Amino acid sequence: MKKTPLIISVMILAAMITGCGNEDKGSGTGHQYKAVLNGNPSSLDPQFADDPSSNTVIKNLYSGIMRVDAGGNIVCCNAESYTVSTDGTVYTFNLRDDNFWFFDTNDNDVIEEDEYFPVTAADYVFALRRVLDPKMKSPYAQDFSCVKGAELVERGLIPPSDAEIYAADDRTLVIVLDEPNTEFLYLMSTPAAYPCNEEFFDSTKGRYGLDDRSVMSNGAFFVRQWFFDPYGNNNILYMKRNDADWSETYDINPALLSFSIEWNEEDIRAQFKADNTECFTTSNRNPYNPKKYIVDGTSATTLGLIFNPEDRYFSNENLRKAIALGVDREKMAKGLNSDLKVAYGIIPPAVNLSGRSYRELVSDRSFDLFDREEAQSCFTQGKNEVGVETLEAVKVLVCGGTVDTSALHILTQDWQSIFGTYIGIDEVTEEEYSKRIESGDYSIALYPLKGELGYGTSVIAQFERVPCLQYVADGEELTSVLRKCSDTNALVEAYTSAERGIIERYGFIPVFYKKSYLIANKDNEQIYYDPFTEAVDFRLALNYS
Repeated sequence: MKKTPLIISVMILAAMITGCGNEDKGSGTGHQYKAVLNGNPSSLDPQFADDPSSNTVIKNLYSGIMRVDAGGNIVCCNAESYTVSTDGTVYTFNLRDDNFWFFDTNDNDVIEEDEYFPVTAADYVFALRRVLDPKMKSPYAQDFSCVKGAELVERGLIPPSDAEIYAADDRTLVIVLDEPNTEFLYLMSTPAAYPCNEEFFDSTKGRYGLDDRSVMSNGAFFVRQWFFDPYGNNNILYMKRNDADWSETYDINPALLSFSIEWNEEDIRAQFKADNTECFTTSNRNPYNPKKYIVDGTSATTLGLIFNPEDRYFSNENLRKAIALGVDREKMAKGLNSDLKVAYGIIPPAVNLSGRSYRELVSDRSFDLFDREEAQSCFTQGKNEVGVETLEAVKVLVCGGTVDTSALHILTQDWQSIFGTYIGIDEVTEEEYSKRIESGDYSIALYPLKGELGYGTSVIAQFERVPCLQYVADGEELTSVLRKCSDTNALVEAYTSAERGIIERYGFIPVFYKKSYLIANKDNEQIYYDPFTEAVDFRLALNYS
C-alpha cells in the first residue's frame, strides 16, 4: 500500500482540529445521529450489494468519481474533471489528489500516517473489472455492458482484465465504450463504480464487505463497529466521521451515525415513535402529519397490472387488451390521495434526465388507451377465442398496505359495467403476495415496478430480469437501443418508444405512480433519500435539536 508524504498527514490533522473547533450547537453540525436499518446489511461490497440496508451504509462509507447533486445533475466528486472523445466512446477522468483510503488498523479512532493512502485510478479499474467478471455475479454487470469488451467477458471469451478500462497513471482513468451512451456518467455515480483497492481486497481472504474489519473507507464515514446476532437483540452498526476524507467537495456535518438493526418496518416505526431514530423510510401509505414531521415523498414506483401468462383467460391477448382499454384513469384520478397519481406510462416521475423529471420532458398522456367500445369488442372476441360465454370470478392480487384499494374499487366497478363480469380485489400480506407471485398463483396482480437504479433503462430492464415480467418482453432485448443513445434527445425518443412498445403488448398496464417516503423529525435538514436504491445519505445532514 502506497503511503502519502508526512506533510499531508499534518494537513489532515489540522483540518480535524479546525473542524472540531468550528462546531457549535447552533450550526446543526457535529450531531450524533441515531438511525435505523431494516434488516442486517447483506454485504458492504458496493460492486455486489443491492439491498436497502447495505445501500445506506455503502452510500455513507464510500465516494465515487461522479455524484448526483440535490438538483439531480451529474457532477464531479472524486474526479477533478473529465473529457469525452468527439465520437462519445472514450471517457477520461482526472482524479482529485485529496481522496484517501482510511483503515483504522489499531482501532484507536486516530488517523495515523500508516492508516491512509491515496485512492488511485487502479482502484476504479479493479472495481469495474470486478463488476464485469461473471464469476462475481454482480447485479450491476448488465448496467456496465456498454464498456468495450464487456460482452466478451460475460461470454467467457476474454478475461475481465481485457475489458477496456485503464489506469493511464495514478490520477487518470480511461474507459472505452462500444458505442456512445448518454447514461454512462450517471452509471459512474452509482455504488457499483465506487473504488476497490485490490491489495486490501485480497487481504480480506474472501470476506470483503462481510464484517467491520473487511471494509475500509474513502468516503464520509468509516465503520467502527458492526454487530449482528440473528438470535439476539441490540444489533448495531456504528460509523464515525472519516476525517481522512478532507476533500473540498463538501463538508461532512454529522460526527457519528449509530444504526440499530431492526427486523421489520413495524419495529422501525416503534423505534421512531420512541424517538430512538431520527428518520426512517417506507413505501407504505403515509400516516404521518407533515405539520409535525418532515414527510418527503417521491414517485419512484409504477404500479401496473400484470397477468399470469399460463392463466386460462389472460393468456389470451384480446382479453388482456380489453382490460387495458377499460382503464379510465381520469375517473380514478378524482378519488386519489397524495400517495398516488394515475400513470399512463412506464417510467415514473422520479427518473431524471439533465436535472429534470423525465415525465416533465415527455407527458405520458399520449399513452392513454381508454376506449370503452373497443374494450367491449376485444372482450367479446377474447371470450370467443378461449371458448367461454362468461368468465368465472376474477380477482386482482394486491399487496395490502402498499396502496389504497379504494381507487382500485373504482376501476373494478368500471370493468363490471363495461364487461358485465365481476372482477374483485384479493388483498393479501406482503409475504403471501411474494409467494403467490413467485408460484404463479394469480390471474391478474397489481405489481410494483421500480428500477434498481434511478435511470430509465433500469426500469425497462425489469422486463428482462424479473421472472413474472419476462413474458412481456418475450425474449426481446428491450434495453439494447437505450444503451446506445448518443445524446439526451435520442434517449428521450428511445425511452418513449420503449414505453409505448411495452404498453401496446398489453402485458403490463400502468395504473398508478406510487410514492416512497423519507419520514424525519422536524429538527433535521439535508437528509437525502434515493427511492430506487433506498439508500439514506447522512453526509450533509444537519440537526438542530
